[in-house]
Amino acid sequence: MTLDHSTPGTGIDQDTFKLEDLSYDLPEELIAQEPLAVRHESRLLVLDRTKSEIHHSQFSEIATYLTPGDLLVVNDTKVLPARLLARRHSGGEVRIQLIKACTRKNHLWEAMGMPLRRIKAGEYLRIETPEVSDDSPAKETVKEILIEEIIEDADGYKRLVINFLTNENMRSILSKAGHAPLPPYIRRELSPADHDLDEQRKEDLSRYQTIFASAPGAVAAPTAGLHFSETVFDSLRAKGINVEHITLHVGAGTFKPITSSIEEHSVEAELYSIKESTASKINQVKASGKKVIAVGTTSMRALESSAESGAIRPCQNRETNLFIKPGHQFKLVDSMVTNFHLSGSSLLVLVATFAGKERILKAYKEAIAQKYRFYSYGDAMLIL
Repeated sequence: MTLDHSTPGTGIDQDTFKLEDLSYDLPEELIAQEPLAVRHESRLLVLDRTKSEIHHSQFSEIATYLTPGDLLVVNDTKVLPARLLARRHSGGEVRIQLIKACTRKNHLWEAMGMPLRRIKAGEYLRIETPEVSDDSPAKETVKEILIEEIIEDADGYKRLVINFLTNENMRSILSKAGHAPLPPYIRRELSPADHDLDEQRKEDLSRYQTIFASAPGAVAAPTAGLHFSETVFDSLRAKGINVEHITLHVGAGTFKPITSSIEEHSVEAELYSIKESTASKINQVKASGKKVIAVGTTSMRALESSAESGAIRPCQNRETNLFIKPGHQFKLVDSMVTNFHLSGSSLLVLVATFAGKERILKAYKEAIAQKYRFYSYGDAMLIL
């Protein structure tokens, strides 16, 4: 399929657009609720900006669209089991989504909670965790967390500061009672008991995670990386295509809706790190004229945050709140792998800025017509 576009698609020219320009209608049945049994069997829509063309493929064939010497940059952050079901001493349920660790103590976390109307600072909440031994059946052990304080974020939303009391208590609760922090459009019910027997919980904890995740700290997955398998990496290596890892700990802000306008929206800061050896490799690839391909919007934001004059600087635990929107001048990334994003979201703004609004809207229209699976557990797009 060839896209009509008045100017050649080089990736440098940009459309200007408003939030309402990125609105599209998605049939509910196209929102993927489960991952595919085999990661690399997802579909791949290839959007070529230079030729303004769309091709349909499978993710297992991604190497065929790249050339020897190209470099894929993946985000190796590891998703924490950051959703919890707690109970007040009165018996009422409180659903908790951890957002980010506080710097004061390792076991202090900012969190969203539901419902909040009666929660008070200084209150203890109870969390049931299963205890299993070889010679006895599973039984529930009750652990407690403390509501250290209630704060407001920059947008006026109330947040909890959760005190897990000790690092050991935090690790025990998360490992035994934590659920994968799936986005709200993936419908899962938290189970108040028998967590160790909850197959859906274990499945999501495994599959809402890339196979190369190694640095714990994210509360949302870098979903473009979910399609990669060892089979795909073998095909990339066989063609001489390199892969490097960076780390950006994805925060819950990735799901933050744009409630006003693109110009007024802000992105919450996230920590990222790029090793010196990785920065050197990326810079060598750029100097050789080969392409740097960001795997996901998180890798894109980390690379563009760290780029100066077409080169990458290494860094450790640096914050970025870069919001890529019309007017951003791309300094480093040539191509990207991404999933299909929510209508009017900051992630869709990013890919529309990178590829051009008209190209992205036509690609999404084509994906809907071809019944691609959308969002976190959905299919992928390669933007060349």
